[in-house]
Amino acid sequence: MFNFKEYLVEKQEIINNSLVNLLDTFPLYSRLMQAVKYSLMAGGKRVRPILCIAACEAVHGELQNVLPIACAIEMIHTYSLIHDDLPAMDNDNLRRGKPTCHIQFDEATAILAGDALLTLAFQILSSADSFQGHHNEDHNAVTRLTIIKILSDAAGCNGMVEGQMLDISSEAKLLDLDKLEHMHSLKTGALIEASVCAGAISGGCNAKKLEHLSSYAKKTGLAFQIIDDILDVEGDPLVMGKCAGTDENRNKNTYPSLMGLKNSKILAEKLISDALNLLDIFDNSADPLRGIAGYIIDRNR
Repeated sequence: MFNFKEYLVEKQEIINNSLVNLLDTFPLYSRLMQAVKYSLMAGGKRVRPILCIAACEAVHGELQNVLPIACAIEMIHTYSLIHDDLPAMDNDNLRRGKPTCHIQFDEATAILAGDALLTLAFQILSSADSFQGHHNEDHNAVTRLTIIKILSDAAGCNGMVEGQMLDISSEAKLLDLDKLEHMHSLKTGALIEASVCAGAISGGCNAKKLEHLSSYAKKTGLAFQIIDDILDVEGDPLVMGKCAGTDENRNKNTYPSLMGLKNSKILAEKLISDALNLLDIFDNSADPLRGIAGYIIDRNR
């Protein structure tokens, strides 16, 4: 019987060890790399890289192919958190239970640490060693370029960065639900969907299964954001490892502010139910993806 808690701990350890090994190739006495390591290894749930690995496993892919991609995704995610916490953005003092990068170091170092992580992610993705399980050189190159395209779209002006811009520009303005969903589909959902699709492609996924996995990721990504909004209202900062109430303080548009807490929870549960139904075409190899969907709806941090 599948034990999701054990799976989560196992994959977090694998990802953390791989990230440490990657960082060990750089001069950690450098202040820049100290800030990079501080933020990258500060903890965190590793949801996006685990989704990437789980999607690869769902189509019977190999861990050695997907692990560098998963690490690159966590670097992109961590870069976004560093920049999101900056005084010019959300101005947060706490992240993953520790002082944010600009508080622990300084603002300039935090900006450069984020820049370094984003660049390092694509350095890893463009390395042939990241796809060593593919013996066909042409297939290797096409797969690598496809995944780079997916992740660059999700992280850049077609995805997360544009979502961040919309989030900032909509403060103190009232959005309707369609505009709120669009914003979050870019800010949060794009990288979650890309994580799933990149993992599936690295495992040799066919078009039909990729379509189901993409839809699964869209729904779980939106549910993830809704739960984030809910936790900002009623979550415990000591459990979450970050400040609560920041959305209201900055007059941000959230699902609870537009729909109320009860209806937000109902919507999140409906999205997760629909996401699980999309996995019906997969065998037990997709149990980790099923477990992650359940984890998203039940999480408290």
